[in-house]
Amino acid sequence: IYTLSLHDALPISGIAPKVWYVNLEERVAITDFIDAKPFPLDKARTVMPALLKRLHALPPFPFRINYLDSMEGFIQRFQAAKLMPLNITDGLFYIYNRIKNIYPRDGSEMVACHNDLKPENILYDGERTWLVDWEAAFMNDRYIDLAIAANFLVKTEDDEQVYLQTYFGGSVTEYQHARFFLARQLLHLFYFVTFILFGKKPEDEDLKKPIPSFFEYHDGIWSGDITFADMGSRVEYALVHMEQLRRNAKLKKFEEALEVVGRGAN
Repeated sequence: IYTLSLHDALPISGIAPKVWYVNLEERVAITDFIDAKPFPLDKARTVMPALLKRLHALPPFPFRINYLDSMEGFIQRFQAAKLMPLNITDGLFYIYNRIKNIYPRDGSEMVACHNDLKPENILYDGERTWLVDWEAAFMNDRYIDLAIAANFLVKTEDDEQVYLQTYFGGSVTEYQHARFFLARQLLHLFYFVTFILFGKKPEDEDLKKPIPSFFEYHDGIWSGDITFADMGSRVEYALVHMEQLRRNAKLKKFEEALEVVGRGAN
């Protein structure tokens, strides 16, 4: 209900399709139809951060939840449910705690966020890009929106440079790179936890299968070849994020990012 009322303001900025009719009681909204075309990744890599910059510059959305507090709640539920062996999950939560202990929570980067930038919510008509499905929109850390879209768009250091330069409008500081990197790791854990919680408990055979490549998997989601229609695909996606978090936590970049963000932006 809250999100439907947002659409009155969004068309002014050209971010969401024009709204023609809203009925809050019946939970119905009629918007312009967008004839979506395939969105090339190379184009999306610069279009999306520019669009997010415009979104994040909008007047503040109402505050609904603290994203990091919500993440902590899901993690506690996951741990209490004992859905996976401790020898698999303990290392993941150790990584999470290292990030949580230094990641800023002062609200200085809180902006109007979409928070659900999966491909089906990003419509490209061949010329312009539109965001739809604003159910999860609220004030949030700008780096969360950036990190969600980056799952699909940022594969290399060069990609990251272009992506962040487009968003920040020029040079990118060491702190901005580091905070972006850590936000991505938080999301890896969050997706791992939530897709298991709202999917199914992994079977032994699930844990023995080869885990697909993170970027190849996201290419499949972006193209529409991979969906989450069945519980098995949700478990597989959770494990894809688990493995990527493990890989990234072994990088020198991880330790450097913890140090930089721990020192603060100034």
